[in-house]
Amino acid sequence: MAQLSIAASLATMALKFGAFWLTGSVSLYSDAAESTVNLVAGLIALAAVTIAMRPADEDHTYGHDKVEYFSSGAEGALILVAALTIIYAAAHRFVAPQPLSGLGPGLLVAALAAAINWLVARTMLRVAHQYDSITVEADAHHLMTDVWTSAGVIGGLLIVLAVPQWAILDPLIACLVAARIVHTGVDLMRRSVHGLMDVALPTGERELIAAAVREGAAGAASFHGLRTRKSGARRFVDLHMTVPGATTVQQAHDLCNRIEAEIDHRLPRVQTTIHVEPEEDASSWDGPVFSPGPPRAPGEGPAGR
Repeated sequence: MAQLSIAASLATMALKFGAFWLTGSVSLYSDAAESTVNLVAGLIALAAVTIAMRPADEDHTYGHDKVEYFSSGAEGALILVAALTIIYAAAHRFVAPQPLSGLGPGLLVAALAAAINWLVARTMLRVAHQYDSITVEADAHHLMTDVWTSAGVIGGLLIVLAVPQWAILDPLIACLVAARIVHTGVDLMRRSVHGLMDVALPTGERELIAAAVREGAAGAASFHGLRTRKSGARRFVDLHMTVPGATTVQQAHDLCNRIEAEIDHRLPRVQTTIHVEPEEDASSWDGPVFSPGPPRAPGEGPAGR
């Protein structure tokens, strides 16, 4: 997918700079500048996906998935750089307006570039959803932003084509494009920071985990200390399970296997770690119970604490 993004960026960059050369439009220049960023972002995404696919090794026992957050963060930063470049170019046109020429052919070329980006972005979004890759998703959203940018630019310049006196729309559209790009860039950087800071899984996914625990345990144990995080496409879950002290290792092991299978059934690419503790030991209870089992006698479990 990253190779497809790079190929699309090269093609659309050539088309959009050609449209800018035909028309002299600063809004088309802003569109072309974003395609340049798309190319660099595609190269970063290709490197990130290649590294993320490496298996875990002695120095990276949890794998290399988190490199995807560096990639999406870099894309967000590049998007902000593109926005500043566009604003700079537009500011000059406000001060010194320039006549536009060849808008008809230029807009046709820009529309072709937008169509290419739309097809590629839709394909990449499907793949990102299938493999839960934030890198591919970030690259796809980047391209889709470019599509809407192009649509806005083309729509505004069609008005200028019909009413040449409204040429001020050209730098104004460029500034609106920059504002839209800033929003996308900030959102990508925010999500990247959350991933690097090991933010817990969304509430909906944590509820799925609790439901899986209840189903797998069938009232035979209580649970506490649930912790979750995500690294690239992989989810990590760990929790504490309390069982009667007389429970055999084999029985506890079988119970853990059932719970892990239920979690795997509800969430993709998840690694679950369960710490088994005796319910009679007060030191076993070090957090709120999130999936209680059957009622405990006084002095047992959280009720006696």
